[in-house]
Amino acid sequence: MDIKQLRYFIAIAEEKNITAAANRLHMSQPPLSIQLKQLEMELGVQLFDRNGKSMELTDKGNLLYNRALQLINSVEEIKNELQETEDGKRGVLSVGINTLSFSGFSDMIQLFHKQYPLVSLKIVQNDSYYLTEMVKSRAIEMAFVRLPLEHRGLTYHHLLNESFVFVSNQEVHDPTLEEIAQMPLIIPSTEGLGSYNTILEAFSRNKLELTSIAECSDMHVLMELVKGGMGATLVPKSVFDAYKDKNLYAAPISNAQLNSSMGVIWLEQHFVSTPARNFMELVKENIMS
Repeated sequence: MDIKQLRYFIAIAEEKNITAAANRLHMSQPPLSIQLKQLEMELGVQLFDRNGKSMELTDKGNLLYNRALQLINSVEEIKNELQETEDGKRGVLSVGINTLSFSGFSDMIQLFHKQYPLVSLKIVQNDSYYLTEMVKSRAIEMAFVRLPLEHRGLTYHHLLNESFVFVSNQEVHDPTLEEIAQMPLIIPSTEGLGSYNTILEAFSRNKLELTSIAECSDMHVLMELVKGGMGATLVPKSVFDAYKDKNLYAAPISNAQLNSSMGVIWLEQHFVSTPARNFMELVKENIMS
């Protein structure tokens, strides 16, 4: 017994006539009669009572009809779900976002959810190094990270470049690196990670030594510390924009080439799911618009 035989059986049960069922199935009558006979022989039961050309289901035939309908409907549902998954309408979007997240990320997630409400979301926030390891172990499919970053074995697609800004709880106009070096700084990220190294290298190029009083990779905690007056910080402009706190002030740094690069990574030579591709396209459209 297979799906094709069950489809034939359902057509006969509903049409109550072999000829009408054959016409419905776009096939000739003899092969359909043979299929029905083989099905009854395999099951060892009589499925129809014949009364001339009319055919009525027996009790056993009625039982098979109800079960066959359920099975065929389930098969159709599976096909539809698989097609929806291929189209990106179903599935899972597992994505990581760097703690130095960019402005508008939550808006993009909400927009994606409106477009694909049946796609489950798994969102992880952490530093770029940790997210890279999660992508490599396939705990998440892709991640939005800040450079510099060692990404061997990964595909990297660049999204944007932006400048760092000086952030404090007091308004300062266009501070220089020399002026900032004299201030207590809370470094976003921690030693050995991309943003930390970017900041350190900018001061080193200018033969300056920064006054680091703390390192903090949690942006909410970092901004609260700055707002409380513990120290100032340097972050990519979009990070400051994401917080929009009236008690915090941001200023461009007048004499520094201090830039951050953000992109998305996924496993090299690895299938990227349709939900992930759809989300990447949505992000690129919003960043470049």
